[in-house]
Amino acid sequence: MSIKVLFAASDTDWQAYRTSLRTALDDAGLDATLARVLPPDEVDYIVYAPSGGLRDFTPYTRCKAVMSLWAGVETIVGNETLTMPLTRMVDPGLTEGMVEWVTGHVLRLHLNIDHALARQDGRWDRHVPPLARDRPVTILGLGELGHACAKALSSLNFPVSGWSRSAKDIPDVRTYAGPEGLRAALSSAEILVLLLPDTPKTVDILDATALAMLPQGAMIINPGRGTLIDDVALLEALDRDHVAQATLDVFRIEPLPVEHPFWAHPKVTVTPHIASETRPVSAARVIAENMRNCEAGLPLEHLVDRGKGY
Repeated sequence: MSIKVLFAASDTDWQAYRTSLRTALDDAGLDATLARVLPPDEVDYIVYAPSGGLRDFTPYTRCKAVMSLWAGVETIVGNETLTMPLTRMVDPGLTEGMVEWVTGHVLRLHLNIDHALARQDGRWDRHVPPLARDRPVTILGLGELGHACAKALSSLNFPVSGWSRSAKDIPDVRTYAGPEGLRAALSSAEILVLLLPDTPKTVDILDATALAMLPQGAMIINPGRGTLIDDVALLEALDRDHVAQATLDVFRIEPLPVEHPFWAHPKVTVTPHIASETRPVSAARVIAENMRNCEAGLPLEHLVDRGKGY
């Protein structure tokens, strides 16, 4: 039986995904109509991104699932018209990209590469870094991305700790959970990586109080969500040298306004939300395989827990 798939995302997304998604649907053995415009009462699945403008899901009475192209679902999870199952994107390509970006910047800070780059002027200024085994790294957020980054850093000999709201068990990683575990996770973090989702409970999780729990001279890497950090508190911690460096890829407002103090701060490195990107070819396979599962009566993968917000 043919299924009808509505692609509810931007023109740019359509150009990026139309060929890959068509191929993935065919490879999955699905007889599917893929279009940007379909009668709402005939739609079986919606491939969704907030950029497409769809806000009212009420007319889609036959829809079996809304499948987000984004890993983060904070802009849709509270939509009261969305009563059907919602899945988030867990793309192998996105995970690989995040592991590479996080590992690269942890090594950059650990080896103090910025110090060498700033001194290409004839000065023989030797700076020998510690070994990885002597540089504790903490990751806040042990979902798909945090788990993968923790494993990669552990394999490089960094002592890795991780914190999440609920208890996790990851080989070779010291894990903490809940409010009581946050202080312990932060207290040893010479390098802190933020990979938490954007939920009401994670907004400003790194505020002045939490920043004060970090060891003197800690360094922060945020490829997670801009809302995780209290910007003012971070700038104050940088100015008083409690935090030595911050590498930030995500922000409350994007693009980051040119007048924002992060741009000019000597201890801040800004990257333009490039830590990782969903890859259309691999993401299309994830979507098609999930549709095939659903059509076969199997559980959907990567379901969003509306209560948790991710």
